[in-house]
Amino acid sequence: EKNTLSTIRYSVSSYCLGTLDKKYMLNEIKEMNEQGKYFKKNILKTIALGQMLSLCICGTAITSQYLTEKYQVNTPMLQSFINYCLLFLIYTMMLAFQSGSDNLLDILKRKWWKYILLGLADVEANYTIVRAYQYTTLTSVQLLDCFGIPVLMALSWFVLRARYRVIHFIAVFVCLLGVGTMVGADILAGRDDNSGSDVLIGDLLVLLGASLYAVSNVCEEYIVKKLSRQEFLGMVGLFGTIISGIQLLIVEYKDIASIHWDWKIALLFVAFALCMFCLYSFMPLVIKVTSATSVNLGILTADLYSLFFGLFLFGYKFSGLYILSFTVIMVGFILYCSTPTRTAEPAESNVPPVTSIGIDNLGLKLEESGLPETQSAVL
Repeated sequence: EKNTLSTIRYSVSSYCLGTLDKKYMLNEIKEMNEQGKYFKKNILKTIALGQMLSLCICGTAITSQYLTEKYQVNTPMLQSFINYCLLFLIYTMMLAFQSGSDNLLDILKRKWWKYILLGLADVEANYTIVRAYQYTTLTSVQLLDCFGIPVLMALSWFVLRARYRVIHFIAVFVCLLGVGTMVGADILAGRDDNSGSDVLIGDLLVLLGASLYAVSNVCEEYIVKKLSRQEFLGMVGLFGTIISGIQLLIVEYKDIASIHWDWKIALLFVAFALCMFCLYSFMPLVIKVTSATSVNLGILTADLYSLFFGLFLFGYKFSGLYILSFTVIMVGFILYCSTPTRTAEPAESNVPPVTSIGIDNLGLKLEESGLPETQSAVL
């Protein structure tokens, strides 16, 4: 009888444990499926919002090309000045009417010189890249402009304490491979027939502009994540307006005076300003939930959108390499955004060194803290 009771108890225990194991496995599978759906949803958001920024850049490129080719209007500083004025009228005025430490005057008292440097970097980044087209080739601009990505990653490493994995470097390489494919398509299509007046000066301007963009983007990521989007846009609008206005009077007053204004030219200026304003307004939102590096990888497709529109507007020749280039860039972009990145803790902290991990996409950013997994914060 004792053996029979033991056998029954063992059988019941085994059955209960087996049932619990099955329930546990089912819960694990269900949780993995939910995480998979969440992951796919955020990747789709990443692609959509990243390409929205690319389309804004495409809009600025097309309107600028129309002004240059159809109406012989080449005033990049005037176009940037209008955008900075819009930022000033909206975001700087918002800061002016805020109360507390976020007020415009309080910010200027504490950090005025920092925002002057930021405004200078942003204005000159826009100006030097556009000017480079006068001296060097389209191929050089497209290739050397990618120099900003490694500069951005290096600055993020030291300033933002970003820590990359091997997969991130592979993803960046894949994106740059896509850019190389696009440049090859341009050469085969005969779009690079302008040798430029001074290639060395043009190439140096591109490298300078790409580096200044990297500085501006790293500062933008720091400000929008640590402070606020309104502060970044408001201060860039203030000092960007002042700096671009002064530079406008120095370098472009003759070009502006020679413009034969009509409603078409005015409409192109308005379209450029709206595209640029949308780019500046939305980019901080995207950077806040991803990173400056992932955003810069995403907007590599902007040149391709310009090429696709150019097929109809400017008579460009189509090449299947453009489709291949777009696909390769998107694969690298998704690969980068789908892989967790780490942020190192400050070395001088009294807290034991830990790392925070976040999924680099445009969904809600998941941060791992020292809390149990059930209490992980979603930022």
